[in-house]
Amino acid sequence: MGRITASRKQMKGDPRHGSLLASKFINCLMLDGKKTVAQKVFYDALEEISKRDGAEGQEPIEVFEQALENIKPYIEVRSKRVGGASYQVPMQVNRARQQSLAIRWILEAVRSKKGRPMHLKLADELMAGYKKEGVAYTKRENTHRMAEANKAFSHFAW
Repeated sequence: MGRITASRKQMKGDPRHGSLLASKFINCLMLDGKKTVAQKVFYDALEEISKRDGAEGQEPIEVFEQALENIKPYIEVRSKRVGGASYQVPMQVNRARQQSLAIRWILEAVRSKKGRPMHLKLADELMAGYKKEGVAYTKRENTHRMAEANKAFSHFAW
């Protein structure tokens, strides 16, 4: 089971928007404790989103939140050992794990692309997630497809 940490209680909203979700994303984006660098990358990506046409006049923070919402998985497969055999059993995903998987998938997708500044890659992936496309959204779709394919083993989910 997961550990219970005080981080959720202590977390403050990000400086510009006051969003706890943005603050969590910045913390996950941060490497080597360089929070100001992570904030600059995140806010530059939001500025890039506001310059683009695909947002349909929405605030960039709303585009970010909607992209994260679109990428969150609702069901996943977990390995369950029953009678000497391992089965991929589809299970519901709780809200905290949905959020962490979505953030992780976006950052994996962004970090896997090479050759461009981080804020541009992040803006691209967030816009793709908003439009229900891109690498992170594909990962979500594959997870859902895998769960659908293994629905026969759902009776092992106890």
